[in-house]
Amino acid sequence: MEISHLIPVDTFQSGFTACPFLLLDKVDSVPLKDSELGVHKVTSRTNHPLVVPPAAADTVDWPAPSLAWEAFYPQGSINPPARIPGGFGFYLSGPPAFAAKLESGATHVVLSYRMMLQSGWEWVKGGKLPGVFGGEGDFSYACAGGRQDSRCKCFNIRPMWRSKGLGELYTYLPLTANNRERLLAVPPSSKENSDYGFSVGRSAFKFDIAVGKWVSLSFRVKLNTVGAEDGELELWVEGKSVIKAVGLTLRDSEHSRIKGAHFQTFFGGHQDDWASSKDQRAWFADLSGVIIE
Repeated sequence: MEISHLIPVDTFQSGFTACPFLLLDKVDSVPLKDSELGVHKVTSRTNHPLVVPPAAADTVDWPAPSLAWEAFYPQGSINPPARIPGGFGFYLSGPPAFAAKLESGATHVVLSYRMMLQSGWEWVKGGKLPGVFGGEGDFSYACAGGRQDSRCKCFNIRPMWRSKGLGELYTYLPLTANNRERLLAVPPSSKENSDYGFSVGRSAFKFDIAVGKWVSLSFRVKLNTVGAEDGELELWVEGKSVIKAVGLTLRDSEHSRIKGAHFQTFFGGHQDDWASSKDQRAWFADLSGVIIE
């Protein structure tokens, strides 16, 4: 990968990175530490230790991360509240200067990280990976897990792997007719899940490239002008735009904000047939973000 894949836009106001090899003007370097990155609301019964990750199976153009957050998915584990919790979950707002710009009303943001799945990874039926969240105040922290009420006050956009490593964006956005039409039009395949969110762009990419190798994921979120349908979301994998949706509504109030990253990962689904088939691990590093406007 090219390290510039972490910030796949040419123009931005300011930003941060935990990647020591990414040296750009207006981008502050920070360590991959909870205290430096505004980590909060850590899911009970999970942890995200900072470890030295294993060597990647393939060589890459840029050095592999020397430290990473490790997610552990025990055999039989599904989502964190389940009998056997797996993965981890927390929210982060970024370093203080970045978080302050989010809270003051930044409307166009990119957040990125690198990830690696262990060699011999088994997909089962699927699972979630870290993404972006936002909304009005505390409503922003509850826009997932099947929530249907107050959906106009929050949004949550996370990648998901499916069986055989097929990738998609799993989105919770305000429930408008236009959002439904726009999301279902995203190729190659999109689906409305009746009790949960929308599966957007399924099979637009595959996560098999992350098995034993470091891969970059970057998320661009642009809030709509209140009263207009001009919001946008986009996902890059290894610097390539693989999913994009425009003409969206992400908010209906000026009080709604892009809050940061919902850094959550687990197998599931909520049923046992989604559970990890064996003990497995994944690693996450080089968290980065920029304010476009």
